[in-house]
Amino acid sequence: MAEFKDAYAITSAHEGGYVNDPLDRGGETYRGIARVHHPDWSGWQRIDAQRRKAGFPRSLSADRALQNSVRRFYKKAYWDRFDGDRIPDQAVANELYDTGVNMGVRRAVRFLQSSLNLLNRNQRDYQDLIVDGLFGSKTLATLEKLLKKDRGSDALLKMMNIQQGARYVEIMASDASQERFARGWIKRA
Repeated sequence: MAEFKDAYAITSAHEGGYVNDPLDRGGETYRGIARVHHPDWSGWQRIDAQRRKAGFPRSLSADRALQNSVRRFYKKAYWDRFDGDRIPDQAVANELYDTGVNMGVRRAVRFLQSSLNLLNRNQRDYQDLIVDGLFGSKTLATLEKLLKKDRGSDALLKMMNIQQGARYVEIMASDASQERFARGWIKRA
């Protein structure tokens, strides 16, 4: 079964530290947690208290309580929402988690569900799923069937990444200011 610590380590490398970029739709963020989307996250109190001290924002990485708060946040807000501990393939769990962090869990699960549907050989291997972005027992059972039939997750991961990349293209095509994030997004897809 997949482990949160492995997925967290990979995604954390993309999320960086403290950023307050006016062109980033997330606005002020710490390790990828956007204040505009998560204003009640307990870490903002610690960050606000340290803002007035010398060494800010570099000092934040040494704050163990803040780092623990970040890990707890990510596990609850992302990993647990798709039941990551039950995923039988670490690479699939890593992809769901990273895409969920970057684009939202429902979108990540929709990418998984639609990819599973596209890879079922016109429903000969298993029935199509409803693509609703909700990870439940049917999605898990279908994933297990694909992994057994394909003897791995390579095709599934590529199909999910194709959808992720297409979404990035849509974002940039509709708002040219987002092109500045293209290289970072390409690394994730």
